[in-house]
Amino acid sequence: MDTEASMLPSTTPRSRALATEAVHAGRDDLAALGLHAPPIDLSTTYPSYDSRGEAERIDAFATTGARLDGPPVYARLDNPTTARFETALARLEGTAGAVSFASGMAALTAVLLARASMGLRHVVAVRPLYGCSDHLLGAGLLGTEVTWTDPAGVAGAIRPDTGLVMVETPANPTLAEVDIRALAHSCGSVPLLVDNTFATPVLQRPVEHGARIVLHSATKYLGGHGDVMGGVVACDEEFAARLRQVRFATGGVLHPMAGYLLLRGLSTLPVRVRAASTSAAELSRRLSADPRIARVHYPRVGGAMVSFEVYGDPHRVISAVRLITPAVSLGSVDTLIQHPASISHRIVDEGDRQAAGVGDRLLRMSVGLEDVEDLWADLCQALSDPPARTAAGSVPEWLPTGR
Repeated sequence: MDTEASMLPSTTPRSRALATEAVHAGRDDLAALGLHAPPIDLSTTYPSYDSRGEAERIDAFATTGARLDGPPVYARLDNPTTARFETALARLEGTAGAVSFASGMAALTAVLLARASMGLRHVVAVRPLYGCSDHLLGAGLLGTEVTWTDPAGVAGAIRPDTGLVMVETPANPTLAEVDIRALAHSCGSVPLLVDNTFATPVLQRPVEHGARIVLHSATKYLGGHGDVMGGVVACDEEFAARLRQVRFATGGVLHPMAGYLLLRGLSTLPVRVRAASTSAAELSRRLSADPRIARVHYPRVGGAMVSFEVYGDPHRVISAVRLITPAVSLGSVDTLIQHPASISHRIVDEGDRQAAGVGDRLLRMSVGLEDVEDLWADLCQALSDPPARTAAGSVPEWLPTGR
């Protein structure tokens, strides 16, 4: 049984390069255990013959939310495999702690519930956000109230009961960027949450610019292969403790197998992001010079995401790609393309969607690791050729399925 992972430190004695941390963080104790690959602990419960001692440890968790000393008790409290991923992600983002969840939306839900439990139900948010994040805030499903504003209006929108300021930069799907340091200054004592899914810690570490909470849909670049779902919040240990209490109470835990795959994904994260970013920058350059393209969005920070607006019918492009996969989500090794107004942002009110720059002719592409010439050839034929008719060619219903 791997019990040491839950006691791993969140910081190292000396600074190490990001690429080194990506490979070694969360694995520092393996040699002492006589292991090379991190173990997978699938146990849901753990034996203990000291029920009085267990009661004291559970009482301590209920009071502090800190990770339990000693062996685990129950998988909803903690798991050694997922703890390794949390330790590694915290080191990459430069935070004292990180708490993982079953999905990115479960992670955001836990953050909102944690702040609401302190009587801080008001959120100030900057559009655009991922469509489901927008919906969760705006629909009041968790009893929260949101004020939408631009970055310049954040300071004036803050109230005594504001628990959070939320921004996504680069934003989904327009890739709009926000000056994190300036925004953090506008927040004052209110925590700034930055959704760092698109940039990853390879391209930016929001806490270095004043953010206090960093959110990831780990399903995307952290996992990197389109085969694992998860979410994670990087933050200080005080807030991490509260998030653990919310996770225990609500049950939105990350499965150990997912934790293992996400830890494995982190080891190649810098290589994948940099390689895909090189191709994305080149495709952005070529699209900008193409007369069939009205506008291209590519962030200053770089990255593997490109959004572009076509003069023609965007649905024709979706139906005509052959190498590129027409699918929701992003951050995989293969290139994906989708129409945000139809899928990922369909749930956002049309007026709000349009005002945030998510127009009907906008396409969003997550560039993978294929050769850039092959990707360009596929884009060119998709932009030029009429669509191939399919049996299921209708526009999806409003309910989004992924970022």
